[in-house]
Amino acid sequence: MWTIKKFVFSPFSENTYVLYNENKDAIVVDPGCFTPEEEQALVHFISSNNLTIKRLLNTHAHLDHVFGNDFVNKTYGVGVEMHEKDVVTLHRMPVAAEMWGIKGYKTSPEPVNFLKEGEKIVLGNDELDIVFVPGHAPGHVAFISQTQKFVIGGDVLFEGSIGRVDLPGGSLEVLMRSILTEFLVLDDDFVVYSGHGNETTIGKERNTNPFILEYC
Repeated sequence: MWTIKKFVFSPFSENTYVLYNENKDAIVVDPGCFTPEEEQALVHFISSNNLTIKRLLNTHAHLDHVFGNDFVNKTYGVGVEMHEKDVVTLHRMPVAAEMWGIKGYKTSPEPVNFLKEGEKIVLGNDELDIVFVPGHAPGHVAFISQTQKFVIGGDVLFEGSIGRVDLPGGSLEVLMRSILTEFLVLDDDFVVYSGHGNETTIGKERNTNPFILEYC
């Protein structure tokens, strides 16, 4: 059974997730740790819970979601995994950092594996479906637990909002199609763990999210 721990890191208030099971095996999703204090907060949680980090996954490669890739890679010896179509986003990290005035960041290592839609993330007896949800970023993916009814959704769907579409590779039409075909097909009680902000549910967003009400 998955247990989920959320951290809020960096000037972008990005949500980093550690998912782990009863065997103390764990994966890190979207490490956004930016400062030494944030890196140590992550390390402290992992060590105090005796976790073994098995994989490092990115829902997408915008800089706030990959700030900690280098640190997690070097600390735990796990390679970066993301969708092949978002490597172009990863390579824009210096440009994005300059645009936002961000200095002192660590460049992410190149991916060692490409996540493919339709495949699964398996950790012991637990698994997550990989779904392809572009629109916010060209290679955005999300991870869905069908048994525990939750989504690690990155910057696709937020409480009362959606991911921004004005960055390179963004498209409102594509994003809304991703939400319609991959998220809104889920039951109302699925919990969505977003890349920023609070958790929400599919049902809440289906019934109240202004973007969904207008476009879907």
